[in-house]
Amino acid sequence: MEADLLAKDAPGGLDSIFRPSSVAVVGASANPEKTGHTILKNILDGGFSGRVYPVNPSGGEILGLQAYQSLSCVPDRVDLAVIVVPAKAVPGVMEQAGEKGVGGAVIISGGFREVGNDGLEREVIEAARSFGIRVIGPNCQGVNYTASGLCASWPLITRRGGMAVISQSGTVGAALGEWAEDEGIGISAFVSLGNKADVNEIDLIDYFSHDPNTKVISLYIEGTRDGRRFMDVCRDALTRKPVVVLRPGRTEKGRKAAQSHTKSIAGSHMVFDAACRQVGVTRAATVEDLYDFSKALMFTSRHLASGGRGATPWSGDSGARRSYKLAILTSSGGSGIIATDVAQVCGVEVPDLTTATVERLRAALPPHCVVRNPLDLTGDTSAERYETAVTEIASAEGEDFDAFLLVFGDPIPRASEVVARLRGTLQDMASRSGRGPAPDIVACYIGGGAVGKDETTRMQAAGVAVFPTPERAVRAIGALAGRF
Repeated sequence: MEADLLAKDAPGGLDSIFRPSSVAVVGASANPEKTGHTILKNILDGGFSGRVYPVNPSGGEILGLQAYQSLSCVPDRVDLAVIVVPAKAVPGVMEQAGEKGVGGAVIISGGFREVGNDGLEREVIEAARSFGIRVIGPNCQGVNYTASGLCASWPLITRRGGMAVISQSGTVGAALGEWAEDEGIGISAFVSLGNKADVNEIDLIDYFSHDPNTKVISLYIEGTRDGRRFMDVCRDALTRKPVVVLRPGRTEKGRKAAQSHTKSIAGSHMVFDAACRQVGVTRAATVEDLYDFSKALMFTSRHLASGGRGATPWSGDSGARRSYKLAILTSSGGSGIIATDVAQVCGVEVPDLTTATVERLRAALPPHCVVRNPLDLTGDTSAERYETAVTEIASAEGEDFDAFLLVFGDPIPRASEVVARLRGTLQDMASRSGRGPAPDIVACYIGGGAVGKDETTRMQAAGVAVFPTPERAVRAIGALAGRF
């Protein structure tokens, strides 16, 4: 465990869950088809360096570790208990955990309030609170905190990144984690909320807002029990990092479905949306948006939730919005048109270039390039042509763009090298001019084959958000501009 990467004195008393020195899996199984086996195996395969204790009434050995017949039989201290036993057995496990001095519990088991067993859930939480145990769940998909190598969940996600995913749907959260793993950007955490009987999204926003491994907090929630406290905590968190939320239930049937899933409190979507807008929370409409917006905010340097240069990072919309100006450069004319249309819908401005800038570009580029915004560098372009064009635009008098979208619509090698140089160039220009932060660079790589996949991986490893379509790229830029 790399202690220097872990949050110190984090709020909420949740360190026993995310930074344990020892974990007991109560309900561990030698049967690969059982959840208790999957959880234990993922903890071991995830690289957790602390002590791990399987607990199973049959004892014996599981995955090479001695299994104990009960939590009470474990000879050493246990910080975290991951519980995968039938619901009716959970209160007794919680009593043992309390007597053992366990600080945190993750209850994977279902069969509680979500199916009408409210009394059983109350019994578990009353026992936990009597011993000061913090509880994730019940009826959840577990937790994963990559800085400590703790994957007490599924699927196995090990790549470290800056996105903390907090989800009332285990499947939605797992999808974000898998996408981040596949793209090589990783996550800092995944927490499946389940029934939220104790620890809820408010506690976790507070916790991860202080976590040095987390750069953006990504939420899928179906409702919140304390709207005022939710907004207060978000407002505080937004002074340190962005928060993106997807809340379903826009329609009447969707709201009723949300109320029945883990017995959520699904209030007015319009009221929730307006409150989020007021404090500066970015709102996603789809799971894809949730991922894309989070990725863009995690990677980019400006993070201006209210839009425009000089705005306070992630601050709320206190009045009229500033214009947010985007320059689009592409090797695909069609992709440039699509990007322009989406930008207009999202409220992102794609202004005409000045006459002087057009003249500069025509002097610097081949004559067959279509010089305008969007700028079509055509299909025979090299990566270096993008570099020339961006540098000319950024250094031109009277041009003040907030972001550059680079659409690579063909197999264009060295794109990642050029983008890395451009970031440095734009930062140097911004520093010399004193006009504020450098414009962001967002990329779209579409139709690039094997070259595109390789360049995308390289760009994202260097901290540049890359998207597979112009629509997704521009919507993510809209999130940077505070349009969602």
